[in-house]
Amino acid sequence: MNVAPNSYSRSRKRLLTAVASLALVGAIGAGALTTGTSPVLADAVRVEAPQMPSFADVVEHVSPAVVSVKVKAKIEPTADDGSDPFQGPDGFNNLPNNPQLRRFFKEFRGFGGQDQDGNRRFGRRDHNNDQPRPVAQGSGFFISEDGYLVTNNHVVSEGSSFTVVTNDGKELDAKLVGTDPRTDLAVLKVDGGKFTYVDFADDSKVRVGDWVVAVGNPFGLGGTVTAGIVSARGRDIGAGPYDDFLQIDASVNRGNSGGPTFNLNGQVVGINTAIFSPSGGSVGIAFDIPASTAKEVVNDLMKNGAVQRGWLGVEIQPVTADIAESLGLKSDKGALVSSAQEDGPGKKAGIVAGDVITQVDGKDVGSPKELARVIGAYSPGKSVDVTVWRDGKSQSVKVDLGKLPASDKQASNDDGKQAAPDKPDTLADLGLTVTKSDKGKGLVVTDVDPDSQAADRGIQPGDVITSVNSAEVSTPDDVTKAMSDAVKAGRKAVLMQITRDDSNRFVALPVGKG
Repeated sequence: MNVAPNSYSRSRKRLLTAVASLALVGAIGAGALTTGTSPVLADAVRVEAPQMPSFADVVEHVSPAVVSVKVKAKIEPTADDGSDPFQGPDGFNNLPNNPQLRRFFKEFRGFGGQDQDGNRRFGRRDHNNDQPRPVAQGSGFFISEDGYLVTNNHVVSEGSSFTVVTNDGKELDAKLVGTDPRTDLAVLKVDGGKFTYVDFADDSKVRVGDWVVAVGNPFGLGGTVTAGIVSARGRDIGAGPYDDFLQIDASVNRGNSGGPTFNLNGQVVGINTAIFSPSGGSVGIAFDIPASTAKEVVNDLMKNGAVQRGWLGVEIQPVTADIAESLGLKSDKGALVSSAQEDGPGKKAGIVAGDVITQVDGKDVGSPKELARVIGAYSPGKSVDVTVWRDGKSQSVKVDLGKLPASDKQASNDDGKQAAPDKPDTLADLGLTVTKSDKGKGLVVTDVDPDSQAADRGIQPGDVITSVNSAEVSTPDDVTKAMSDAVKAGRKAVLMQITRDDSNRFVALPVGKG
């Protein structure tokens, strides 16, 4: 069979092309499977991205200054008469006649009862009842090379002996130098040796959003580091008159109390003292005593073993917008004096209920808490100029501060309960029914309209109205006149002084139908 030359050439080219293709595929396949002695793999994933700051350098430098604080106290025996609680008519002999139950209590008595000397046992034989037992465990940190360290008052308050455990595991005996329950701070001292210590930061420069690192002893685990940010400043959590906490979201738990919170320069910005937690564990809300407060208190404790604070001797409350309006103040700043305590420095100097304290020595006072901090920063005996708003104008009163008494010795009024005569009168515009006090001064509230402004502001039956707009009242006509005078002065509210349970407060009520 003859093949045309052109047809033959085309067939030959197709054959050569197919052979070349197969050779190429084979070469590629062979190269993928065996290129030398090892397979070819793709590169590992690597992302080039901005890196978060590391806290390792800060932690490395500050950790030796942070310690665990172990507290022991003498525990009294459960049975003061030395009797065995598992014996007698109400004890072991009175158990049901159940062999298994009786065997269990026999074993339990041998473990946690008393030994032959009458001493309580807690898992082992203690022949000396005077030995202190662990009652608390917290954290602390050195603030001086010679062994002064800071912790919380609530960590050490029930202790009779104290042990400090350093970062490297050494246990050192410590003695209590002083405590300040009002700020929940305490100072301990360890003798012998030189210690790594840290310093307090200028917390006025701390901003919400700044990184912080908390170091402490949560749950007794030893040196633990957590990190977060400053969540808020100036928190008032109702812990005391000097509340001004930093809020942080670094994880803080039981055992962190008294431990430091550091900025990225290794300075203490706050001291862990409380957490907000429905569960008892960290939920990301913790509160620190600010460094500025701690520094002042700690210095006093190191020098004197206690804090000496100035005392004004007045009970105060916030100035609301309604109260400011009723008094003719331009803003709701200051601290309203609800009462001046008998024999207190304020009353002796002429401060009276109804005054609004706006400045101390020229420093503005924005709130009752701020007034407490300002006065507390002065030493007893210090003479200060107190600016008050009274009768529509500012006045200056010079006060020689006293010494703040212990909390259980604060002065209180003892006027007894107010009793009401029979005939009530109605102050319809205020939603109140009142009657004259049997003591001649003031009006006893006998009924409050539940839909009135008075009810909304917390006035209750039994309250005693003692003054309206700083004018004493003893009849309903006195109240009506004070309201009329307020309207003529262009004010929209009147300020009532209310006495309840031997304490005073002020309530602003709008003028007109309640």
